[in-house]
Amino acid sequence: MISIITAVHDGLPVNRIFRENLYRYTRFPFELIIIDNASRDGSGAFFAAGGARVISNDRNFSYPHSQNQGIEAARNDLLCFLNNDVVVSPGWDERLLASMAHHGLDLISACGVEHLESEAVTRSFSRRWKRVKNLLSLLGTGTAALKAMHRLMYGDWEKFCAKRYREHRLQVIEGIVGNNVMVTRKAIQLLGPWDERIQGADFDLFMRAKKRSVEKGDIRACHIALDVFIHHYIRLTVKQVGLRPAFADANRMIPLEEKWSDAERMLLHPDRASRALTQQPNHQSHE
Repeated sequence: MISIITAVHDGLPVNRIFRENLYRYTRFPFELIIIDNASRDGSGAFFAAGGARVISNDRNFSYPHSQNQGIEAARNDLLCFLNNDVVVSPGWDERLLASMAHHGLDLISACGVEHLESEAVTRSFSRRWKRVKNLLSLLGTGTAALKAMHRLMYGDWEKFCAKRYREHRLQVIEGIVGNNVMVTRKAIQLLGPWDERIQGADFDLFMRAKKRSVEKGDIRACHIALDVFIHHYIRLTVKQVGLRPAFADANRMIPLEEKWSDAERMLLHPDRASRALTQQPNHQSHE
């Protein structure tokens, strides 16, 4: 069983899309833990009505603080941190777990518009998504408009995801996609919780795992599964909630540069890591 942890602050239109596809396409049993950061649009009640465990904050806390609240509440040894502005793909959880087992990983992300198998492919997807969202955002950012953007971007979502699975089955590259990260309890025990001083905590998590893999060798760096695609609406959904006030814990935040030196970033940053595909996948069925 998986503990899925998601932080929200308003965004009810995208929350509807997120919940709908999560329940449609997740194959293994899971608990959904929602960290509701003072939503004003009924998002907390919406998730609670769907069976999620909702932890309500009276202020809007930062991403890493919210994720750590989820870790404390989680009941399972496998945890997945998902943004609320994503659309998961069919069997996303089963396929991520297959790649984790095949490659001996304790941290993994699905690929998406932000990071694919090559810089050229990533640029192509990114340009297409910008065109789609710029065109259809004129219709607003309600649930119907967001679904229309998704359809125009991918066509038949299930066929698109099935094609990627066939073409990239069990292939991974080093890196992280911050809108979705699946980790084992072992990873949390070795690396510790999210660093609550760093808003870009996904980057920091990759750096910590990569550094430990180099220095101690008891865990591998985070990898991206190329056969699992998760769509991310990226910053588009900010329009739904408007400008947010500063996070309640903003006074503790430090820039990445204060924690990680230039030399460390050059050595450990995922963009500096090899982008070559790992060993070719075997053909054992995971369906």
